[in-house]
Parts: sequence; structure tokens; C-alpha cells
Amino acid sequence: MKEITVFHLNGCPYCAQARKALAELQSTYPEFKEIELKWIEERENPAVADTYDYYYVPAFFFGKEKLYEAHPGETYDECKSSVEKVLRAAL
Repeated sequence: MKEITVFHLNGCPYCAQARKALAELQSTYPEFKEIELKWIEERENPAVADTYDYYYVPAFFFGKEKLYEAHPGETYDECKSSVEKVLRAAL
């Protein structure tokens, strides 16, 4: 199982909806709880964030491979679907 690195910003509404989606998915699919997520706050770790290729948060990576990046206007359902795809790929 691969570790997922997630870049986020405190106070970001898209990051909040990704966390909500993650909690729902982990509740529905207990195997998702086994996946290790490394959350990195972009403003607190700019040197690390600058080494990854993304513009919007949240952004989910396996190594340097971007699997999901939120986009402006993204709905909760879009976010949840994208987070689920990342989690399934990690299993």
C-alpha cells in the first residue's frame, strides 16, 4: 500500500470538503482507514510544496505523481469521487 501525500491549506473550503469526503469514505469502506495519508500544510512547508507540481489544494500525490488536484468551483460530489479514486488506487 502506498503513502499518499496531501497538500492543503488551513481554512481552505475545498480542503475541508476533501476531509469530509475522506471521513465518509473511510466510514463506508473501512479498508480506506489503512491507507497512510501525509498531510502537509502548504504555508508551513513552502520548501516542500515548491518541489511538487500543483496549483490548487487539496492536491494528492503518490511520490511526485499527482493523482488529484481540486479546481475552483468543484462540487462536493466531484471531490468525493476524486478522493475515492485516489484511495482505491492506493489499495
